[in-house]
Amino acid sequence: MAVYHDARCRLCRREGMKLFLKGQRCFSDKCAFERRGYAPGEHGKSRRIKETNYGQQLREKQKARRIYGLLERQFRHTFTKASIAPGVTGEVLLQMLERRLDNVVFRLGFAPSRSAARQLVRHGHVTVGGRKLDIPSAQVRAGEEIAVREKSRSLTSIAASLESRKGQGVPEWLELNATGMSGRVLNIPTRQSIPVPINEQLIVELYSK
Repeated sequence: MAVYHDARCRLCRREGMKLFLKGQRCFSDKCAFERRGYAPGEHGKSRRIKETNYGQQLREKQKARRIYGLLERQFRHTFTKASIAPGVTGEVLLQMLERRLDNVVFRLGFAPSRSAARQLVRHGHVTVGGRKLDIPSAQVRAGEEIAVREKSRSLTSIAASLESRKGQGVPEWLELNATGMSGRVLNIPTRQSIPVPINEQLIVELYSK
């Protein structure tokens, strides 16, 4: 599977907002967006672009793709599945992105970022329903338990992530047992319980052309 290897801070600067792609670094004075809050590149400071409707739609799609850490082909595939599923396409798209296993691991606080959560999953440190699952894109279902494997609970990175996220809570559609390093999906998330700054309707309009 293709993986983005370039500097992630450039993505925040390109979108003109913090996407929180690097965990606790995004909350420190080391954050590149805080130091250089303009678009990357030689002409980033002076770049003035009058965005068309298409440009606005493209930016929303790129923002969503970068927040969840998907490449274009993966994101388009997810949209295609959302478009044929019952319900409002934009909301279903966000629900499918939120229910990805790597995102749930991140939301529960087992990893400081979605990229770190993806690595935990791919290295076999996570179980779903008591069975090891190493597919980051796997869709979790309501009622399923997501946990750190018994032999992986001594990893300092997981403990450090849980400690740093202490007091922040988890989304209302999830339940966390920090002591047992496990969590449960209580229900399918609603749009109101998905805290991402995305106008999903613009993404639907872009792909519907």
